[in-house]
Amino acid sequence: MATQPVSDVVINRLPLYLRMLEFLEKAGKTITSSQELSECLDMSSAQIRKDLSYFGEFGKQGTGYNVAFLQGQLRQILHVDRAWNVILVGAGDLGRALAHYQGFAAQGFRLVAIFDNAPKKIGLTVGALTVQGMTELPRCVRDRKLQIAILAVPAVAAQAVADELVELGIRAILNYAPITLSVPPEVKVYYIDPVVGLQSMTYYL
Repeated sequence: MATQPVSDVVINRLPLYLRMLEFLEKAGKTITSSQELSECLDMSSAQIRKDLSYFGEFGKQGTGYNVAFLQGQLRQILHVDRAWNVILVGAGDLGRALAHYQGFAAQGFRLVAIFDNAPKKIGLTVGALTVQGMTELPRCVRDRKLQIAILAVPAVAAQAVADELVELGIRAILNYAPITLSVPPEVKVYYIDPVVGLQSMTYYL
């Protein structure tokens, strides 16, 4: 565990390190270095060493990092050394695409339920799940003691849904709705907005 406060910027880089270590392991690598990681991730080796130093000493000077060991340590730090159950709110085009995405399960995030308030969508099968009405949301969250939700609803509905999720005990929201949510400080929200990403890139074109 970290012995001093760690910024969100550092935490957001740790999954990038973990993903690269997984890639290196699949490529047959057993030892890596901050320099090799920096070349793969296009960031400085000093930054990588500094980020990791918040949580302990994982490598040896002149030897580098054991790929499997560092993977295990990062998984513990990020609490992804266990499986997490996740719910999805929104069964529109984006929600259905997310429900079919296999990458979540591969990394230990199990989509266990999908919800929508549109009568024509309730009861439809999406992947291995059946779309449930929003009236079923409280029971599902409380019975399963869920903490993570994915939000894929229109912007006009996002804040109201987020408020309900927080009230039910959800503490982490992956938000695809194109709006900034107002949540208590103990609730973490991560935003994914492809349009914002495209608008940022077109500045350079």
